[in-house]
Amino acid sequence: MECLLEGLVAIFEHIGGVPTEIWFDNTRTIVTKVIKGGGRDITEHFQRFCEHYRIRPIFMNPESGLEKGNVENKVGYLRRNELVPVPRFDDLTEENGRLLDRCETDMRREHYDADRFISELFEEDKARLLPLPSVPFDTALYTTSKTDKYGKFTLDAGKHRYSASPAFCESIVNLKITSSAVTVMDADMHKVVRHKRLYGDEHERMDWLPYLTYIARKPRSLRNSGIYDMMPQSMQIYMNNCENKECGRVLKVLAELTERTGFASAVKTVDEAVRLNATDPDSQQSLYRRTYADVPFLPPLENKALLPQQKVIPFRNDLKMLDAALKKGGVLNG
Repeated sequence: MECLLEGLVAIFEHIGGVPTEIWFDNTRTIVTKVIKGGGRDITEHFQRFCEHYRIRPIFMNPESGLEKGNVENKVGYLRRNELVPVPRFDDLTEENGRLLDRCETDMRREHYDADRFISELFEEDKARLLPLPSVPFDTALYTTSKTDKYGKFTLDAGKHRYSASPAFCESIVNLKITSSAVTVMDADMHKVVRHKRLYGDEHERMDWLPYLTYIARKPRSLRNSGIYDMMPQSMQIYMNNCENKECGRVLKVLAELTERTGFASAVKTVDEAVRLNATDPDSQQSLYRRTYADVPFLPPLENKALLPQQKVIPFRNDLKMLDAALKKGGVLNG
């Protein structure tokens, strides 16, 4: 549902309006029941989406592909021209944006039947679009999930597993799910951790940083965690050779520094401490403050002749002479 609705919103915003009606297949994502006589029971979320954008959904007859043959042909056309060879990309949203731009370019050709450019025909269609609503529809799915004793939960009938935090072991967490992300939130809807959404055969998505304090208490678990792989090789070698107690102290400092300015700066500090053989907690904290404290740089003072010369005041044991020199009353002020 999130993918479908996000795709529709992306189209509406790209073309600058909303069609008055859209034809749909009877996908179970939106249709819960096909009623004899042409009616449809649709999901509440999809119904609210249609009412928000004032769309009239038109559903095709089951197993009647000929009703929209031109649309089916366009799917094949786009596959052959834009998705061959299979594209590779890191961000699906960005790739979809580039695909829409290429579709705009593709409209600069003559229509097969109208003897006019497709872009000209589309401009006439755009004049009949409904205006975009002032407030966009929230297409995300909001739900809850129960975590296990490790602070993890599953989605998609147990197929995909995500981490929350050790602070949320065997408890209920709130979830905001979009096509690209799964955000874990606490009872006050504050973000705990955000994961890239899993699809296909990829089974688990872990964010190890919330588990860093827990690992510091049980340093033997370090090698089995993703934290170990995130460390530079010099730190890994040091952790392999130190005892559990010492390893735990280093990890505790690493967790504290991570909470202040992030994992990257914390690792840099601890790695530098390992290089200098200053791995006790006080030395690491001092090194961190020296590296990341927000103290402005002060240049050295220049030794100029204009500086006043020191005045030697001989007074031996007579404080009255010192009082007179300082002109502040001295003992007279009590």
